[in-house]
Amino acid sequence: MIQLTINGQPRQFETPINVTQLIDHLALHGKRIAIECNGEIIPRSRFSEQILVHGDQLEVVVAVGGG
Repeated sequence: MIQLTINGQPRQFETPINVTQLIDHLALHGKRIAIECNGEIIPRSRFSEQILVHGDQLEVVVAVGGG
């Protein structure tokens, strides 16, 4: 079991996951988002290869249009 902190909230997962799997789990697939892991922005091109591990601190920002 791993614990991640996502936008300040602790979340637990049975096994390590990658960022793409996290996006699916959070129902954010297809949305314009930015993800920061432990203070570093994760490029979209690395979402499927970036494995999240116990203790990672994530900030997930969803772009909202408007004016």
